[in-house]
Amino acid sequence: MAIARVNRPAVVVYGGTIRAGCRPDKDEKLDIISAFQAYGEYITGKVDDATRLDIVRNACPGPGACGGMYTANTMASAIEALGLSVPYSSSIPAWDPAANGGEGGLHPEKQAECDRATAALATCIEKGIRPRDILTMKAFENAVRLVMVTGGSTNATIHLIAMARSAGVDLSLEDFRRLSASTPFIADLKPSGKYVMSDLHDVGGTPGVLKYMLEKGMLHGDCMTVTGKTMAENLADLAPLTPGQQVIGTFEKPVKPTGHIAVLQGNLAPEMAVGKITGKEGTRFSGPARCFDAEEDMMAAVQADHDSFRGSVIVIRYEGPKGGPGMKEMLNPTSVVMGAGLGQECALITDGRFSGGLHGFCVGHVAPEAQVGGPIALVNDGDIITIDAESLAITVDVSDAEMAARKAKWVAPPYKYTRGTMYRYIKTVSSAQLGCVTDE
Repeated sequence: MAIARVNRPAVVVYGGTIRAGCRPDKDEKLDIISAFQAYGEYITGKVDDATRLDIVRNACPGPGACGGMYTANTMASAIEALGLSVPYSSSIPAWDPAANGGEGGLHPEKQAECDRATAALATCIEKGIRPRDILTMKAFENAVRLVMVTGGSTNATIHLIAMARSAGVDLSLEDFRRLSASTPFIADLKPSGKYVMSDLHDVGGTPGVLKYMLEKGMLHGDCMTVTGKTMAENLADLAPLTPGQQVIGTFEKPVKPTGHIAVLQGNLAPEMAVGKITGKEGTRFSGPARCFDAEEDMMAAVQADHDSFRGSVIVIRYEGPKGGPGMKEMLNPTSVVMGAGLGQECALITDGRFSGGLHGFCVGHVAPEAQVGGPIALVNDGDIITIDAESLAITVDVSDAEMAARKAKWVAPPYKYTRGTMYRYIKTVSSAQLGCVTDE
């Protein structure tokens, strides 16, 4: 965002992804989400505390961003698709355990990337290529499509919309909805799949995916990049995905024929909401609401009686841009729900946001948020909520007249801050629909 605002030659260098963890004598890939879900398994008696601690100790074996297609890797991939970083930046691991004679160290390809980034920056300076020359609507469409193809984080919606605003590009949730409708989800990457980003790098990395997308007409190849070449020119001499690899599927046999990010709308979210629905958990869920006005209250309730949540739609509110404030990332609730074995048996909606590690039937960014009196503030326990990823609807079975009566009685809770920077943020931050920017 700063690069777009300043609009001076610039190149993004990603810190790199973490390697997958593993437990001794166990054939499984572990990551940070494994550690969180182990807690849900522990409180429901699926694993003992010794097993939980073993998973926690082995989940993160070194430096680097969370390993799956979570928010960091999602945004790094999107930035590479935008053309703001050099090829392979988003998939190169941060750490190589074989470096320094087996002692481990910075991955040599990451060091080489820094050299390539320096050369790219010199090219941008020499040719007068500025960020806004790169950050066009077509470039943002490339980024959104890559997010859909790889099963990236729902946080990409607010982040990319805010980035586009900084670049003077009018990207909206309607664009995500449009592109999702025509972009299959084909990756077997965590959180809903098996593999992690370092596995993708071993079979062709992000450029391999982009090259496949270009071949299939899913990418604008004529977009300028920081190398001084177009996206198509960058990809021309790079290797395709390794034949026979299992990390990325095909458009002919997708995991889901449309994107996994569903932009929903209805009487519960007039200004839209965003769900990550891969299809593995179904495409429709309906059930009675279980309402909580804070994440912590929901966590306590699940720990006390997780079975009582079966069949319900969990509602966590007052966690939005103003109510949070700041839409804190709710990895705990979704991980506990999945770890407790409730992923197929309940749904979760919130005016807050989720970790990129989210999976299950979950919808966030519900707008307007509860703090400003949005419909999510007016839902009562037992109201029937329906989430339909086919019709892209999110509704509560309460009449308009009843909702109006509830709204007339509703009283806004006090802001959580009344002075200083956080108060100024609460007063100026926009809806999640607009990227939570503060300069509307």
